[in-house]
Amino acid sequence: MNAKRIGLSAVVVLLLLFLFIYPLDAYVSKPGGAYDLEPIVEVAGGDENDVGTFSLMTISIGKATPFSYVASKFSDRMKILPIYKVRREGENDKEYNIRQKKLMSDSQFNAITVAFERVGIPVDITYDGVFVVRVLTGGAADGKLEVGDKIRKIDGVQLTEPGQLAAMISAKGLGDKVKMTVDRDSEQKDIELVLSAIPNQEGRVGLGVEFQEDRELSTNPKVNIHTAEIGGPSAGLMFTLQIMNQLMDEDITKGYNIAGTGEMLADGTVGRIGGADFKVIAADREGIEIFFAPDDYLSEEIRKANPGIMTNYEEALKMGKKIGTKMKIVPVRTVDDALTYLRELPEK
Repeated sequence: MNAKRIGLSAVVVLLLLFLFIYPLDAYVSKPGGAYDLEPIVEVAGGDENDVGTFSLMTISIGKATPFSYVASKFSDRMKILPIYKVRREGENDKEYNIRQKKLMSDSQFNAITVAFERVGIPVDITYDGVFVVRVLTGGAADGKLEVGDKIRKIDGVQLTEPGQLAAMISAKGLGDKVKMTVDRDSEQKDIELVLSAIPNQEGRVGLGVEFQEDRELSTNPKVNIHTAEIGGPSAGLMFTLQIMNQLMDEDITKGYNIAGTGEMLADGTVGRIGGADFKVIAADREGIEIFFAPDDYLSEEIRKANPGIMTNYEEALKMGKKIGTKMKIVPVRTVDDALTYLRELPEK
């Protein structure tokens, strides 16, 4: 009898482990939290006598388990995401995290430049090498370069301007050797590779990488943004507003607790992001009073090709109605839309 009980208990334990721990080839997303930006965004000598708050919103994403997969079918607060919507093909944990941090870094860059431009303070932008975004399997750089490498030199020549890397590589041919100096994990490394055909690009020869030309930003006053483990581009709009609030003497929050989401593009446009609906749930839970949501433009062609697709604002508004929030959900296409709304907002 005892042996049967032990055996039954073991089966139950194994079943529970399978249901709650076994990882599926998919992800589950949930509402995250709200983070007050006052301790995160630091503008040297900036105005800190503000009553209201600007907050960034997050969603939680983790590997789906059999339990969470089934539970998501019965809950508005869980959503299953196919793996291709979260990770690129072949992308490992390190590469995924580097990409998310890079998206966050670019979001901060645009937030700072847009905020300073709107306030009328110039910034200094300089070229800062070439950032490796992706290494193609089977390409010349496969096993040589890594995602996150910063290319500084080609054949001993320092990269100092946009287009220089592409021009130097295009002047070479199949089988030519390339020596490069890269920054990797706070160290400088010399790497040699042989140019080969670019995978899935018939007739083209090159490094076999996707890259982004990097820039370094210098401002006066200096801006530091402490984001710890938060990744992705979706805090851009809120970073912009928080930076402006510290650069200006007035409190543009008007005393309200304000949150929102949206990537900040270089021209001040607020870009579409994922998880707007779950961020509304989190904002409502955290007592946010006003929520900015990207009112991204969707053409008729896009809507016909993707039945049921909604703008971030439409997603947010739908979820707000579903949960019965009293929070005001505001559509914005540019940072100027948010600023106009705040200017017309009465003091609390």
